[in-house]
Order: sequence, then structure tokens, then C-alpha cells
Amino acid sequence: MAETNRLSIVLINGSLRAKSINGAVVATAAALAPPGVNALVYRRLGELPHFNPDDDRDPLPETAAELRALLRGASAVLLSTPEYAGSLPGSFKNLLDWTVGGGSLYRLPVAWINPAARGRARDTYAALRIVLDRAGVDIVESACADIPVSQESVGDDGLIADDGIRSAIAGAMRALADAALRRENAAL
Repeated sequence: MAETNRLSIVLINGSLRAKSINGAVVATAAALAPPGVNALVYRRLGELPHFNPDDDRDPLPETAAELRALLRGASAVLLSTPEYAGSLPGSFKNLLDWTVGGGSLYRLPVAWINPAARGRARDTYAALRIVLDRAGVDIVESACADIPVSQESVGDDGLIADDGIRSAIAGAMRALADAALRRENAAL
């Protein structure tokens, strides 16, 4: 990837749990962002109000407006979410509902990292694909990855220490950044 300072990738952890593996994936992805990429970790998932179409108008609730503005300024988005009861966690689905309005995700390059054990959380990521398709995003298949992460591979600093896992996460970030750069160059 050619170095540029104009790319920003928003990283979203779909878990509210402190010290979640998804949070470690997002934090590690931010630390491994390619040169010239500004990695922005979204941290207000638990503060978003419940989505209500009646509230999807100006003035938006402050946290929803902030989320949409962050996404409108993004070059790409990387997601990582756990599976709850066979699907997306309610708080994460709520975030996605807020992003559909205002076109804040529309046509953005988006990818995900599934850190669940091999074969797990498939229904969750299938549901995520449906929501993202409805939002009109550009799913970057080369950056979507199943990268199993155990709790033991997360250090006290909240980052993943395992070199193999770090390499796979860095590869997903590079693929997403490359897709975002191609998109931005095509728009010039």
C-alpha cells in the first residue's frame, strides 16, 4: 500500500464487556494500522440510545450524531463482534441501526474479524453480512477474516501478543486500507 495520510479506519468492537476478546482484536488492529492510516477506535457503543425511527431526525441524539459524523469522515470500517444467543448482540445491532440512516455507511469499504474458535459465530457474521448488504456497504472480502483468539493470547495491556494472530490482523488491516485507497483514488 502506498503511504498516505488521508486514510482513516474506524474500528468498532461489538462487545460491551470489559477486556473482551473483540476489544483486544480492535485495539491490536489499531496498533497494527499500516503507515499513514489513522485508526480510530469507537468507544461509545454503550451510550447510544435505543434506535427509534421517530428519533432519526435533526437534531439527532448526540451520540448518534457523533457516530454518523465519525463514519462520514472514515475511509473504511473494521468490525469485530461476539455472538450472543446465536446472532448479533443487541447493543451492536442498535449501533448498526443508527448507521443506516443518513447514509453514513453507504458504499464504505467494511470488513470484520471473527475471533471466535473455528466454526463458531458463523450465524452472527451471516447476520452481519445481511445488515451490511442492506446498508449498501462495500464488503471487502479479502479483509474479512476468521482469526481465532483465545483469552490467553491477550496480554495485560489488552493487546494480542501472539505473533501469528498479530500477523493475520495486520494482513486484514492492510487489505482494508488497500481497498479504501483504491476507492479514494477512483473518486479523484
